[in-house]
Amino acid sequence: MKGLLLALTVLLVSCGQTPTPETQTSTPQVVTFTGPALHLLFIGNSYTAVNNLPGLFSQLAASGHHEVLTDMITPGGFSLAQHAANQTTMDKISGQKWDFVILQDQSYLPALEEQRTKELNPAVRYLDYYIRKAGSQSLLYLTWGRQKGLPEQGFNDFDSMQTQLTKGYLDIAQELKIPVAPVGEAFKIALGRDSSADLWGPDGSHPSVEGTYLAACVFYAVLFKTSPEGLDFTAGLSKDLAQTMQEVAVETVLTNLDRWYIR
Repeated sequence: MKGLLLALTVLLVSCGQTPTPETQTSTPQVVTFTGPALHLLFIGNSYTAVNNLPGLFSQLAASGHHEVLTDMITPGGFSLAQHAANQTTMDKISGQKWDFVILQDQSYLPALEEQRTKELNPAVRYLDYYIRKAGSQSLLYLTWGRQKGLPEQGFNDFDSMQTQLTKGYLDIAQELKIPVAPVGEAFKIALGRDSSADLWGPDGSHPSVEGTYLAACVFYAVLFKTSPEGLDFTAGLSKDLAQTMQEVAVETVLTNLDRWYIR
């Protein structure tokens, strides 16, 4: 792959997708990149695949003059434990040196203490070992609680579920010294600003385009350690709404790098 547009095309074709309106631009633009390309592998499930977060992030990064080439393995409902036992995932990890391999677990397992002990922690330890062996760096994708919580698992609202998700990811991050992209905490801050923020899709679980755009802004702040404020790529959101999401990402990440083990 020799450029961003080719990489995005390959990604979409390999996932059996066609570009959505949010990932298309009406007229091709020539982008001047600064520095070498960033190579990212996203490992997760539909939380990553919905709205094509890797492609959307690549476009956001390009608007900041950063070239990002991505690949992803995101079977629906997959946990990191399933990825650790999946040969396709392991072959992709070892197939090349990635700047970051981004690890996103099943939506609620990291919020459950027993499941963290039995599944999340062993899986992250295993995957991180092989990621490091390949010369790459792990990055944990801290996801969000469901819009109305998950009462059947003891979470009656978003906040209670988010508290435990954050604890689950941060505990293993601290153990292994892995940086964290705190997207779920960004959801929390966005809701603190505006309780009606439209961050979820109709199912109250998967992200809306707004939620995915916020995730992309968080990754921008984490990976480049700089603010996404003022970037002109909005994924179809209004300029004001995109600006708000950019500001939330800055408040979440750049004001507290140590909390997220970002060095």
